[in-house]
Amino acid sequence: MTATTAENAKNPHPEGPGPAPAGGHPQRWLILGVICLAQLTVLLDNTVLNVAIPSLTTELHASTSDIQWVISAYSLVQSGLLLTAGSTADRYGRKKMLAAGLVLFGVGSLVAGLADSTGQLIAARAGMGVGGALLMTTTLAVVVQIFDDAERVKAIGLWATVNSLGFAVGPLLGGVMLDHFWWGAIFLINIPVAVIGLVAVLALVPESKNPRGERPDLLGALLSTIGMTGIVYAIITGPGDGWTAGPTLASAAIGVAFLAAFVTWELRIPYPMLDMHFFRNQKFTGAVAGAILVAFGMGGSLFLLTQHLQFVLGYGPLEAGLRTAPLALTVVALNLTGVGARLLPKLGTPLTIASGMTCLAAGLAAIALLGGDSYGGLLTGLIVMGAGIALAMPAMANAIMSAIPPEKAGVGAGVNGTLAEFGNGLGVAVLGAVLNARFAALVSVSAASLPAALAAASSDTEKARIADAFSSGLETSQLVGAVAVLVGGLLAAALLRRAERADSAMVASA
Repeated sequence: MTATTAENAKNPHPEGPGPAPAGGHPQRWLILGVICLAQLTVLLDNTVLNVAIPSLTTELHASTSDIQWVISAYSLVQSGLLLTAGSTADRYGRKKMLAAGLVLFGVGSLVAGLADSTGQLIAARAGMGVGGALLMTTTLAVVVQIFDDAERVKAIGLWATVNSLGFAVGPLLGGVMLDHFWWGAIFLINIPVAVIGLVAVLALVPESKNPRGERPDLLGALLSTIGMTGIVYAIITGPGDGWTAGPTLASAAIGVAFLAAFVTWELRIPYPMLDMHFFRNQKFTGAVAGAILVAFGMGGSLFLLTQHLQFVLGYGPLEAGLRTAPLALTVVALNLTGVGARLLPKLGTPLTIASGMTCLAAGLAAIALLGGDSYGGLLTGLIVMGAGIALAMPAMANAIMSAIPPEKAGVGAGVNGTLAEFGNGLGVAVLGAVLNARFAALVSVSAASLPAALAAASSDTEKARIADAFSSGLETSQLVGAVAVLVGGLLAAALLRRAERADSAMVASA
């Protein structure tokens, strides 16, 4: 009998992490519902905010760059802290970190709702990223701990479904709120959800932790946050300031230098926030590549889609919210019926991910090519995108978590969350930059946003030319996203297939 087995025999409910017992926790499905409610709090914030982009542009006089920072500030802070949050949860307790995350997120939402300038809103969003980091890591880590191998893929699929539910509910809720209240109300609606989630977490979620958990890597968190901020800042400001301008190059250089320092630091310290040796595992590397690209496509496409619906097709906030729902509802329907969980064992992880990413890319391309003048073509793209996300997302999350030792469940969840948030921020930054660059190349306007450019136009002919240029910019950026997702998905699948063959060869030779 091993030491771990002996310890568990003495204590049938050990706090140390490890594989869930056969059958999992007796209240596992109820607990899954509770932690998904906590996760939904984070997701609602991002999707509601996308619907409010035109309102923020008008009422706060925010430029496209300001809007990108309102969205990306939260993602960047959260991305930088997710790994540390996961390590902290492993050491001090996942239930405690869930509760702390809900409190911090609720307070940050209150501050954001009362902001009266884009600067204050960006700062509040960055603060909310701290609470979001605690929530996103602990929810997935708890799922891994309370479900056994037989049910874990289905549980992760349902966990991933909450992301899509946020996409469906967020725009609708945001549209209703913006039809009746001012834009700050979209943040205040987070508060009751956070309160309900906090009560449920305290009452139902069991505590789990690793008493021998490693201490948080604060310097690693600082280096990674600064590095990613520098890179994304350069991407956002490049089209306006020029890609060879001093500030753009300086920001990019700072980002690269800090990320290089982060990698060097992680390789040298005994308690790394991210063990770089994980990247020697081709299964882990393939899942990482796919996760970033799925998040890139989702985050960037939603950023573009809301502007497409409102600025190009002329829908109001509520109408736009209703018309984004098919994407999320497709994912919800497929995951709730267990389609992805049933296909994964039959197709295998590489083929499941390749199929999902191909659908996601095809959906983006359909929106770009068929959705320019009517909603019909756009609807087709949304449904195809939803099918791709339903297939790829749970498979990649499961691949990442299964490639990391069970005792580092929090860190594994942090890796998965970091990839999702960084991919989302990168998608907004890159595809937004492509949109801005294409728009600027087609029309010579000094305005920082489409409404401002239209307001400055001197004739109906000029307004039509500006609107057409913006539509062309949207199409180009959506096609760029489709190509990136397709290439990344095929690469991820190839790496996973190669890893599986290497594992099979090792087993055969043993």
